[in-house]
Amino acid sequence: MKQQILVIGAGFGGVWSALSAARLLDMHNRNDVEITLLAPQAELRIRPRFYETDVHKMFAPLDALFDSVGVHFIKGTAERIDELTKTVGYRDEDGRQGTLAYDRLVLAAGSQLARPTVPGLAVHAFDVDQIEAAVRLENHLKSLKNRPASDARNTVVVAGGGFTGIETGTEMPARLQSVLGDDQNIRIIIIDRAPQIGATMGDGIRPSIIEASEHLGIEWVVNASVAAIDANGVTLADGRRIQSHTVIWTVGFRANPLTEHLNSVRDGQGRLHVDVNLKVLGQEHIYAAGDVAYAATDDLGNFAAMSCQHAISLGRHAGNNVVADLLGVAPIPYRQPKYVTCLDLGVWGAVYTEGWDRQLKLVKEPAKELKTQINTQWIYPPAADRTTALAAADPMIPVA
Repeated sequence: MKQQILVIGAGFGGVWSALSAARLLDMHNRNDVEITLLAPQAELRIRPRFYETDVHKMFAPLDALFDSVGVHFIKGTAERIDELTKTVGYRDEDGRQGTLAYDRLVLAAGSQLARPTVPGLAVHAFDVDQIEAAVRLENHLKSLKNRPASDARNTVVVAGGGFTGIETGTEMPARLQSVLGDDQNIRIIIIDRAPQIGATMGDGIRPSIIEASEHLGIEWVVNASVAAIDANGVTLADGRRIQSHTVIWTVGFRANPLTEHLNSVRDGQGRLHVDVNLKVLGQEHIYAAGDVAYAATDDLGNFAAMSCQHAISLGRHAGNNVVADLLGVAPIPYRQPKYVTCLDLGVWGAVYTEGWDRQLKLVKEPAKELKTQINTQWIYPPAADRTTALAAADPMIPVA
């Protein structure tokens, strides 16, 4: 009977884990190990682009790619992990329950938007966390033209001034004007708890965020938080009221709740602590990749962020190392010392920095060209050609 490697998740971490595992098996000419990937759909959803228009197109089919490298795909959603019996319980697209056994598991189930108990959040807020939610937002924006003109119709409130909030907010002027017309007075307001604009992005990026916001007419309300949301706007914690029919929530992300099924240490975002080979601490047969992994990128105290930049490399290493564990060969320790940030700032352009201290390298159009290249080329999976796909899964290929 073949040994079983099970990968949970078809995001960046999961896809590259499966490809890298196939690569090392191919290098050792091993046919006695089967790779299975479990996910709700055989597609890589390009989550970093969900703030853009035409979001229904932001995915890459995976069936042909998996077939080319011999990865078995099962359509379903993982619901439980039993580390003692080495099984994963799942539910298929028809609602039927099933169980998958594994010899080694790569958990790459990703992250999800944190949804605190803010009154009205679940009913009245939009988000760009999943493709379905982003499509719902896009359809809502298009429908605004059918409503009577009002301050609420013409105002978009973005809750959260982090990476997602900034990219979503700076894209909104063009998106809203394309629906309502250039003659309309629109307002885009970003609400952030931090004391200054773009505080989480650092001093290198903040001036560009401020300049872009001024150019685009984006208002920031800092030192503030949303206390309640309703059909006509938001109420802030200090009692201020903003009328809006479009409130977008972008505050905070947490690792998939599947991490809680393991008797292992997690960080404040629910990510599993892993060793240098991405094996989950306290586990013999489970590895983690992507947004569920709390992994050191270097020896200087830096840890992987919840980003495709890190998820791709984490996946390549986890897939390689899970096979190395089974075959008894040397693993490749995960290290990703180079860190970059490329922040889209709407029609103003973008900003690109290098290093964890975010040293400014490119702004405006040159940075925008790089961002476009990243979003439309670099983060997409390889072609469904066995040789090409396996070569692309080498853990030693730098991502940034």
